[in-house]
Amino acid sequence: MYKTPIIVFEGIEGSGKSFHISNVAKYLKKKRRKFIKIREPGGNQNSEKIRKLILSNKSKFHKTTDLLLYSAARNENIVNLINKNFKKKIILIDRFTDSTLAYQHYGMGIDIKFINSINKFLLKKMKVNFTFLHLVDPKNMKKRLIRRKNLNRYDKFKMIFYKRVQAGYIKLSNKSRKKYLKINSNLDINGNKKIILNKIKQII
Repeated sequence: MYKTPIIVFEGIEGSGKSFHISNVAKYLKKKRRKFIKIREPGGNQNSEKIRKLILSNKSKFHKTTDLLLYSAARNENIVNLINKNFKKKIILIDRFTDSTLAYQHYGMGIDIKFINSINKFLLKKMKVNFTFLHLVDPKNMKKRLIRRKNLNRYDKFKMIFYKRVQAGYIKLSNKSRKKYLKINSNLDINGNKKIILNKIKQII
Protein backbone atom coordinates (compact mmCIF):
# COMPACT_ATOMS: atom_id res chain seq x y z
CA MET A 1 0.00 0.00 0.00
CA TYR A 2 2.74 2.46 1.04
CA LYS A 3 6.50 1.87 1.21
CA THR A 4 7.25 4.63 3.71
CA PRO A 5 3.98 5.83 5.25
CA ILE A 6 3.32 8.19 8.13
CA ILE A 7 1.39 6.12 10.69
CA VAL A 8 -0.12 7.78 13.75
CA PHE A 9 -1.33 6.26 17.03
CA GLU A 10 -4.04 8.34 18.70
CA GLY A 11 -6.15 8.07 21.84
CA ILE A 12 -6.80 9.53 25.26
CA GLU A 13 -4.76 8.75 28.36
CA GLY A 14 -4.72 5.07 29.28
CA SER A 15 -5.89 3.90 25.85
CA GLY A 16 -2.79 1.80 25.12
CA LYS A 17 -1.51 3.72 22.10
CA SER A 18 2.05 4.09 23.44
CA PHE A 19 2.26 0.35 24.16
CA HIS A 20 1.11 -0.55 20.66
CA ILE A 21 3.35 1.92 18.82
CA SER A 22 6.33 0.42 20.70
CA ASN A 23 5.20 -3.06 19.68
CA VAL A 24 4.98 -1.99 16.03
CA ALA A 25 8.47 -0.48 16.29
CA LYS A 26 9.79 -3.84 17.54
CA TYR A 27 8.12 -5.58 14.61
CA LEU A 28 9.63 -3.17 12.06
CA LYS A 29 13.07 -3.56 13.65
CA LYS A 30 12.76 -7.33 13.44
CA LYS A 31 11.81 -7.04 9.77
CA ARG A 32 14.76 -4.67 9.23
CA ARG A 33 12.54 -1.91 7.91
CA LYS A 34 13.84 1.64 8.18
CA PHE A 35 11.68 3.74 10.49
CA ILE A 36 11.65 6.49 13.09
CA LYS A 37 9.38 6.71 16.14
CA ILE A 38 8.34 10.09 17.54
CA ARG A 39 6.08 11.14 20.40
CA GLU A 40 4.15 14.38 20.75
CA PRO A 41 4.84 16.56 22.49
CA GLY A 42 8.50 15.59 22.34
CA GLY A 43 10.59 13.72 19.81
CA ASN A 44 13.76 15.75 19.55
CA GLN A 45 15.82 17.76 22.03
CA ASN A 46 13.92 21.02 21.64
CA SER A 47 10.50 19.36 21.57
CA GLU A 48 11.31 17.44 24.76
CA LYS A 49 12.07 20.74 26.51
CA ILE A 50 8.67 22.04 25.44
CA ARG A 51 7.06 18.76 26.57
CA LYS A 52 8.39 19.23 30.11
CA LEU A 53 7.00 22.76 30.16
CA ILE A 54 3.53 21.77 28.89
CA LEU A 55 3.04 18.69 31.06
CA SER A 56 4.57 19.98 34.29
CA ASN A 57 2.13 19.94 37.18
CA LYS A 58 3.47 23.38 38.09
CA SER A 59 2.40 24.86 34.74
CA LYS A 60 -0.88 26.79 34.52
CA PHE A 61 -1.15 27.94 30.94
CA HIS A 62 -4.12 29.44 29.14
CA LYS A 63 -5.62 26.97 26.65
CA THR A 64 -4.39 29.02 23.67
CA THR A 65 -0.89 29.01 25.12
CA ASP A 66 -1.08 25.22 25.33
CA LEU A 67 -2.09 25.06 21.67
CA LEU A 68 0.82 27.25 20.61
CA LEU A 69 3.30 25.28 22.71
CA TYR A 70 2.11 21.98 21.21
CA SER A 71 2.40 23.53 17.76
CA ALA A 72 5.91 24.77 18.51
CA ALA A 73 6.97 21.27 19.60
CA ARG A 74 5.43 19.84 16.40
CA ASN A 75 7.29 22.35 14.27
CA GLU A 76 10.60 21.28 15.84
CA ASN A 77 9.79 17.65 14.98
CA ILE A 78 8.81 18.47 11.41
CA VAL A 79 11.88 20.60 10.76
CA ASN A 80 14.42 18.37 12.53
CA LEU A 81 13.05 14.84 12.09
CA ILE A 82 10.04 14.35 9.85
CA ASN A 83 11.17 16.36 6.82
CA LYS A 84 14.53 14.56 6.79
CA ASN A 85 12.87 11.13 6.82
CA PHE A 86 9.71 11.83 4.82
CA LYS A 87 9.36 9.26 1.99
CA LYS A 88 12.66 7.68 3.06
CA LYS A 89 11.59 5.83 6.22
CA ILE A 90 8.37 4.67 7.84
CA ILE A 91 7.37 7.37 10.34
CA LEU A 92 5.53 6.29 13.50
CA ILE A 93 4.05 9.11 15.59
CA ASP A 94 2.54 8.81 19.07
CA ARG A 95 -0.09 11.57 18.75
CA PHE A 96 -0.18 14.15 15.98
CA THR A 97 -2.59 16.68 14.44
CA ASP A 98 -5.75 14.80 15.46
CA SER A 99 -4.69 15.14 19.09
CA THR A 100 -4.56 18.90 18.73
CA LEU A 101 -8.08 18.94 17.31
CA ALA A 102 -9.42 16.44 19.86
CA TYR A 103 -7.91 18.11 22.92
CA GLN A 104 -7.73 21.78 22.03
CA HIS A 105 -10.95 22.05 19.97
CA TYR A 106 -13.33 19.32 21.13
CA GLY A 107 -11.93 19.29 24.68
CA MET A 108 -11.13 22.95 25.32
CA GLY A 109 -13.24 24.75 22.73
CA ILE A 110 -10.57 26.59 20.73
CA ASP A 111 -11.72 27.62 17.25
CA ILE A 112 -11.22 24.71 14.83
CA LYS A 113 -10.38 26.98 11.88
CA PHE A 114 -7.52 28.49 13.86
CA ILE A 115 -6.14 25.04 14.73
CA ASN A 116 -6.50 23.82 11.13
CA SER A 117 -4.70 26.89 9.81
CA ILE A 118 -1.73 26.24 12.13
CA ASN A 119 -1.54 22.56 11.19
CA LYS A 120 -1.84 23.38 7.48
CA PHE A 121 1.02 25.87 7.77
CA LEU A 122 3.24 23.39 9.61
CA LEU A 123 2.52 20.29 7.49
CA LYS A 124 2.25 22.00 4.10
CA LYS A 125 1.71 19.10 1.61
CA MET A 126 2.59 16.36 4.10
CA LYS A 127 -0.28 14.01 4.98
CA VAL A 128 -0.82 11.18 7.46
CA ASN A 129 -1.37 7.90 5.63
CA PHE A 130 -3.04 5.90 8.39
CA THR A 131 -4.20 6.32 11.98
CA PHE A 132 -4.87 3.78 14.72
CA LEU A 133 -7.43 5.27 17.09
CA HIS A 134 -7.41 3.61 20.51
CA LEU A 135 -10.67 3.86 22.44
CA VAL A 136 -11.11 3.14 26.15
CA ASP A 137 -14.02 3.44 28.57
CA PRO A 138 -13.76 5.71 31.66
CA LYS A 139 -13.59 2.79 34.11
CA ASN A 140 -10.54 1.21 32.46
CA MET A 141 -8.93 4.57 31.91
CA LYS A 142 -9.11 5.32 35.66
CA LYS A 143 -7.64 1.92 36.54
CA ARG A 144 -4.70 2.43 34.20
CA LEU A 145 -3.96 5.95 35.39
CA ILE A 146 -3.95 4.78 39.01
CA ARG A 147 -1.15 2.33 38.14
CA ARG A 148 1.08 5.11 36.82
CA LYS A 149 3.80 6.26 39.18
CA ASN A 150 3.83 9.84 37.91
CA LEU A 151 0.83 11.73 36.60
CA ASN A 152 1.34 14.85 34.50
CA ARG A 153 -0.96 17.84 34.10
CA TYR A 154 -2.91 16.23 31.24
CA ASP A 155 -3.60 13.11 33.33
CA LYS A 156 -5.60 15.09 35.88
CA PHE A 157 -8.55 16.61 34.04
CA LYS A 158 -12.14 15.75 34.96
CA MET A 159 -13.61 12.69 33.26
CA ILE A 160 -16.08 14.80 31.26
CA PHE A 161 -13.11 16.39 29.51
CA TYR A 162 -11.71 13.04 28.34
CA LYS A 163 -15.19 12.01 27.17
CA ARG A 164 -15.38 15.14 25.00
CA VAL A 165 -11.89 14.47 23.65
CA GLN A 166 -12.63 10.84 22.78
CA ALA A 167 -15.93 11.83 21.14
CA GLY A 168 -13.93 14.35 19.11
CA TYR A 169 -11.51 11.66 17.98
CA ILE A 170 -14.42 9.52 16.84
CA LYS A 171 -15.88 12.43 14.82
CA LEU A 172 -12.54 12.94 13.12
CA SER A 173 -12.18 9.25 12.29
CA ASN A 174 -15.71 9.07 10.88
CA LYS A 175 -14.85 11.73 8.30
CA SER A 176 -12.26 9.46 6.66
CA ARG A 177 -13.02 5.87 7.64
CA LYS A 178 -10.59 4.30 5.16
CA LYS A 179 -7.61 5.95 6.83
CA TYR A 180 -8.51 4.94 10.39
CA LEU A 181 -8.78 1.75 12.38
CA LYS A 182 -10.56 1.96 15.71
CA ILE A 183 -9.01 -0.26 18.38
CA ASN A 184 -11.17 -1.26 21.35
CA SER A 185 -8.63 -1.00 24.15
CA ASN A 186 -11.07 -2.54 26.62
CA LEU A 187 -10.48 -5.90 24.94
CA ASP A 188 -7.56 -8.32 25.29
CA ILE A 189 -4.26 -6.58 24.60
CA ASN A 190 -2.76 -9.55 22.75
CA GLY A 191 -5.77 -9.70 20.46
CA ASN A 192 -5.31 -6.01 19.67
CA LYS A 193 -1.60 -6.55 19.00
CA LYS A 194 -2.51 -9.06 16.29
CA ILE A 195 -5.13 -6.75 14.77
CA ILE A 196 -2.68 -3.85 14.62
CA LEU A 197 0.23 -5.87 13.23
CA ASN A 198 -2.00 -7.42 10.56
CA LYS A 199 -3.02 -3.94 9.47
CA ILE A 200 0.59 -2.74 9.53
CA LYS A 201 1.53 -5.56 7.16
CA GLN A 202 -1.18 -4.37 4.76
CA ILE A 203 -0.14 -0.72 5.01
CA ILE A 204 3.57 -1.27 4.32
